[in-house]
Amino acid sequence: MGQIYESSMSKQNKKLKHFSLPKIVAEIVLSGYPLELMDGDTGHVPLVWVSAVLDELIKILGDQRVFVLSVLGIQSSGKSTMLNAMFGLQFAVCSAGRCTRGAFMQLVKVSEEMKAELKFDYILVVDTEGLRAMELTGNLRCHDNELATFVTGLANMTLVNIFGENPAEMQDILQIVVQAFMRMKKVRLNPSCMFVHQNVPDVTVKEKNMVGRRCLQDKLDKMTKLAAQEEIYDAECFSDIIEFDIESDVRYFAQLWEGSPPMAPPNPLYSEQIEELKQTLISKPTKKGRMKLSEFQTRIKDLWNALLNENFVFSFRNTWEITVYRKLEEEYGKWTWSLRSAMLEIQDKLHTRISNTHLQKVEYKVLEGEMNGIFEKVKNSVKNYFENDSEEKDILEQWRDTFQQKIEDLHDDLIKQAERDLNGIVSQNKACKQLEEQKTQYEATLFKKSKKLALTLKMNVGRSEKGLSPVQEAEVEATVRPPSDAPTIPLTPVSDPVLMIHLKELELELQHQKVHALEVQADKDIRLRHLELEVRHVERPMPVPHLSMSSQSVTKVHFIPGGGAIP
Repeated sequence: MGQIYESSMSKQNKKLKHFSLPKIVAEIVLSGYPLELMDGDTGHVPLVWVSAVLDELIKILGDQRVFVLSVLGIQSSGKSTMLNAMFGLQFAVCSAGRCTRGAFMQLVKVSEEMKAELKFDYILVVDTEGLRAMELTGNLRCHDNELATFVTGLANMTLVNIFGENPAEMQDILQIVVQAFMRMKKVRLNPSCMFVHQNVPDVTVKEKNMVGRRCLQDKLDKMTKLAAQEEIYDAECFSDIIEFDIESDVRYFAQLWEGSPPMAPPNPLYSEQIEELKQTLISKPTKKGRMKLSEFQTRIKDLWNALLNENFVFSFRNTWEITVYRKLEEEYGKWTWSLRSAMLEIQDKLHTRISNTHLQKVEYKVLEGEMNGIFEKVKNSVKNYFENDSEEKDILEQWRDTFQQKIEDLHDDLIKQAERDLNGIVSQNKACKQLEEQKTQYEATLFKKSKKLALTLKMNVGRSEKGLSPVQEAEVEATVRPPSDAPTIPLTPVSDPVLMIHLKELELELQHQKVHALEVQADKDIRLRHLELEVRHVERPMPVPHLSMSSQSVTKVHFIPGGGAIP
């Protein structure tokens, strides 16, 4: 139903706009049916659908005060049965297998007499599927850790249901929940929890297991302190993150049936213990505080978005495993840097030989031989790290093959990449050399043609004044083209940007030389034209000046021997 609603909203279907599916479901929830918060098959929370239903609940009821109670435990440990007996609900139960899938919420109304005392209007009960389910495939650990973190973060109080006396199955999950809460610093959470041991017939077990409970608390405190150091969080014990009192928050229940089902009657002691637990729970909100439906809606969105962004911590079993893995990653960084730095030194050495044209090709075997020494040293370091006798050895064993393979893959990738880079430099040097040779050939041809053109223009002094003749234009054009019979050096097409820049520069230089040749030719023509005009001026006869003899202006000239004259 939620998928139908979200798909219709994503397509903005106008026909379904007035079909108020969330309102109908909200009325069904008020009549006593549970609402699915998390899809058990996909492990997904449909935020759009859940928010729409909660909006309708707020419209119908108002923004009521609620106390959120959730339950968490191993599969078939009696979680749904306990909630049904405590509040008269009808969550699905079965003796074996996966009954509940995902997480479901149900509203329980508080009577008018109790509202003033309890200071909340509804109890919002969240039932969850059992952890360590055999029916699930894939990453079961990640699924369980996400589910446990989600339902613990939603609730004011979480009942950690344990079948029997040993809480070892749940303590690893609680460590992951604590570290996840530390990493989700933007989501302000203040949860609390109670341990409920079911199927414990001995009524004096609480006093007998005091030492075991103390050991459990010490271990949780130690792992919390370790996680706080990893995440840089101010916490010294487990109760700093999740409120928990080892004295009052641990309960032991007798078995539900007296004898073997299905004909066995219910155990009255179980009913008494359930009622006692219920009274304890409803007295907790006066100390812990409450939330409104709108706040619960906002917490679902914030918590689920934080879980989606957290993809690291949920894949581990407990806090100690996370710490060991991070140390391993630090060592892996040192190993990889040893390989990378060695390869950089080898590349620098071979690059110098290539630049001096002493090396024409780089082969894979040559690089592999150069890297052999450092690679063997790194492999021995990896082997010693995993085989070191320490308390971390058993945890490290699960990642041994993975990290050894990662080191080998990195070694091969570094050699292949270096081979490609160095051979690319060799090809680039060869192409540059061929380019220089062809450039020299073009320059010689240009010089030869320019010299020939200059001699031709010198012999054609008496040409027409209208610039170059067609023959001269053809000769000028021939100077910028290589001769047809000139030997050419074949070039391998390259796509290297540096070579392309050189080719562009050569093309521009040839164009400049063509323009320069035309300018020189024009200058020669102008000079020849001036010379021709001067020659014509010299060959022209000088005009004889007309002398007028006037009586008023007569000058006597006396010639003297040796040349000269005296007026």
